[in-house]
Amino acid sequence: MSTFEEVFERIKLSTNTRTQVELAEVLDIRQSSISDAKRRNSVPSDWYMKLFEKFGLNPDWLKKASGPMYLRTEQGYQPLDAPAAGMVLEDPARYGDPDAKSSVVTVHSMHCEVTEQGGGPLKPIGKLSVPQSYSGPTMQVVRMDASSMEPLVRKGAYVGIDTAQKNVVSGELYGVYVPYEGVALKRIFLDAEKGRFVLRSENPAHPEQYLPVDKHAERIVGRVSWVLQRF
Repeated sequence: MSTFEEVFERIKLSTNTRTQVELAEVLDIRQSSISDAKRRNSVPSDWYMKLFEKFGLNPDWLKKASGPMYLRTEQGYQPLDAPAAGMVLEDPARYGDPDAKSSVVTVHSMHCEVTEQGGGPLKPIGKLSVPQSYSGPTMQVVRMDASSMEPLVRKGAYVGIDTAQKNVVSGELYGVYVPYEGVALKRIFLDAEKGRFVLRSENPAHPEQYLPVDKHAERIVGRVSWVLQRF
């Protein structure tokens, strides 16, 4: 039988959680319950049921690393090596797709202090469940609080900014630290003749702004990767 730590690591891997706080949120339990289970070196049985119901995770894989990671049928749990006669099993592979699993990410306000050296830190204002492929250690999620990018990106939209992508591709959307504003979404164009980037909004009521080329590394948060909004 696997140790608590081995099972715990498989649970974190399959749910894309990194800390006890994040896992407690996924399991809808107190963090102290995880500490108690670790002290007893025993994983509570209801954890397996919750993980199966929420993610289709195979309890046998969690306990012993045997069988497929994901397992689900139309009528509930059924071992793959002994299906009931005539029962049609769903394809378990779909539950391994990053877009079939969700991750809980922190949503930040766009307001922050901006200096010549850059900006931040951003203030957390909530949580959001997104497909696992939409999250990651370099993804900064903010909630749009201005109308500067309407109608393309509406006020109130959730925006994922990939902080690993700071190299500018002209015409693409980026999160930029703007003095007196915080993080703003802008479409960026290179003005090589004047050694600057032109920052444009979709809303024509907002004027162009400019960013010296030699300051872009400190002022560009990252490239916009995805937008979630209502129409």
